Amino acid sequence: MSYQVLARKYRSQTFDQMVGQNHISQTIMNALKNNRLPHALLFTGIRGTGKTSSARILAKSIRCTNSKNFTPCGVCESCLEITAGRATDVIEIDGASNNGVDAIRDLRDSVMFSPSSGKYKIFIIEEVHMLSSSAFNALLKTLEEPPPHVIFIMATTEIQKIPQTILSRCQRFDFRRIPIKQLAEHLKWICTQENIQIDDKALWLLARQGEGSARDSLSLLDQVINFSTALQGNVITDATVSEILGLTDRALVFEAFQALIHRDDKSMLALLKRLAEASVNGSLFLDDLLRLFRHSILLRSAAAENVAHINIDLPADEITILLELIQPLSIPDLHMLFDMCFKSMNDVIRSHEPLLVLEISLLRMSQAPQIKDLQSLLNNPGATASGGVVSAPKVVEQAKKPAPITLAKPKAAPAPPTPTPTKETWFDFVQFLKQNEPILAAKVENLIFERFNAEEKVIQLGIPAVFGFLLDQITQSETKQKLQGSIDSFFGRGYNFDIQKTKTVAGESALNIAQQKEIQAEEKLKDSWALDPRIRKAQEVFNGTIKVVNKID
Repeated sequence: MSYQVLARKYRSQTFDQMVGQNHISQTIMNALKNNRLPHALLFTGIRGTGKTSSARILAKSIRCTNSKNFTPCGVCESCLEITAGRATDVIEIDGASNNGVDAIRDLRDSVMFSPSSGKYKIFIIEEVHMLSSSAFNALLKTLEEPPPHVIFIMATTEIQKIPQTILSRCQRFDFRRIPIKQLAEHLKWICTQENIQIDDKALWLLARQGEGSARDSLSLLDQVINFSTALQGNVITDATVSEILGLTDRALVFEAFQALIHRDDKSMLALLKRLAEASVNGSLFLDDLLRLFRHSILLRSAAAENVAHINIDLPADEITILLELIQPLSIPDLHMLFDMCFKSMNDVIRSHEPLLVLEISLLRMSQAPQIKDLQSLLNNPGATASGGVVSAPKVVEQAKKPAPITLAKPKAAPAPPTPTPTKETWFDFVQFLKQNEPILAAKVENLIFERFNAEEKVIQLGIPAVFGFLLDQITQSETKQKLQGSIDSFFGRGYNFDIQKTKTVAGESALNIAQQKEIQAEEKLKDSWALDPRIRKAQEVFNGTIKVVNKID
C-alpha cells in the first residue's frame, strides 16, 4: 500500500478544521448563511496556508446534499468526488500549464453549460498569476458577468502579478502566515493521531522552520519521523530535529546570546570552538540570534502586564528565560546589538569564508561597549554584567544623594542694537539678504541707496535705467512683502521703503560696492605681500613682479 504524506492525509475537510485562518472561514460562512456569496473569489497568501483546501471546502459546502449549516458531510458522493478531485461540476485548472488564451476560450465555452447535478458549477484556478496577458483579457468579461450557475475561485501566491482589472472583479481573501504556536499545537495533534512521541521543543522547532506554512511544517515532520527512530517508540527531541534538519542547537544560540548581553568575550571564545566543531550554518545561527534580540526589544519595551499580548512566537519557558536575561540591559543596548547582528548576518551571507566572519563578528559584539541608560546607573551604581551568569546585577551600597543644586537663572543678554539705514548698513543688509533670501538678494543688490528720510522712516531706493525691468518684479505684492519682512528683521520694525527710477549710475549699487571692496581688499593683500621680505627676496632673485594674489580659505 502506498504511503500518504501527512500534508495530504490531514488536509482540512471543513472550515472548522482550518488552522490560523479564522477570519477567512468566518467571512465565507457568514456569506453562505446570508446568501451573499460573490460569484468570483480570489484567495491569496504564502504557500501551504490553506488556499486550495478552502476552495474545495467551499465547493463541498455549496454542493453537498447533506450539509448542515453549510458544513459538508464528507461522505456523500459529491463530497467524495470533490475530495478525490474527480467531480464533474468542480473543475480545477492549473494556471501554470493552462496559461494560454486557448485554455481560457475552452473555459468560456464550458461555462455556458449548466451543472450536471446540483445548483452550481465551480471553477478553481490554481496559480492564476501564471496566466498570460491575453488569457487574462479573455477572462475579463466572463469573470465580470458569468452565468448565475457559475462560481470562480482563484488562488495565487503572487498577488502583485494579478492585473487590476481582474482584482476589481473579485472579492479578495488574504491568507495569513499561521502563528508558530498554532502550528505547533496542530503538529502535536497530528503526532497524537499517529502515535508519535515528540517533545514540545521539537514541535516549536518544526513550526518555526515551516515559516507560517502548515504544508512545509508537515513535510518536515514527515522527514523527521522517517529519519528518526520514532516509529520504534523513541521520543523525538529538539536535538534530534536539529541534527536531522541541520539546524543550530538551541542551547548554543542561548549561550551565545547570554555571552553577548553580558559582554563575556572569554565565554564567547570557548563557544566559538564548539560552533566550529558543530559545523553550524553562520547565517542561520545569526538569524536565530537576530530573532532573540528582536523578541528582547519587544519584551523590554512592553510593560510587565502586557507581555502576554506581544507578538512573540516562543515557548513559554524560553520567554521566561529571556525576561530574566535581559533585565539588566537597556533598550538602546539591545538596539545596538540587533544592528550589529543584522550587519554581521549580511556579511556572512556575502563572504567566501562564512565561519571566519561569524567568529570575528561574535567577538566584536561581545567586546562592544555596553550602553547604560542614566536611570539604571542612578538606581544601581555598582551594577555590572559578568561571567554569563543568568542573574540580576548585585547592587552595592547606595551612595548618598547629593544635595540638590539650585542654578541661578541667567540674565537674558541685551538684544544687540538695530542699525540705522545708511549706505554702509544697506550694503550689510544686502549681505544679510544673500544668506537668507538669495533669489531676492540678486535683485535688490542692483538697487541704489539714495537717502533715508528719518522723519517718515522711509528708505529711498533708486533703480538705474539699465535695470528698469526689475521695478515691476520687486514691486509685486509677494516680493514686496518679503523685502519688507527682511528689512524689519535687519533694521527693526517701523521702516518703509520706496523705489523710484534714478539717473544715478549703477556703480553705486550694493553689487558694485561689493566688487569694489573685493578689488580694494585684493590690492591691500597685494601690497602686504609686496612688503614681505621673503617675497621681496624672491623678486630680486628671479627679477619678477607680483601679477596675481589669490586668497586661500
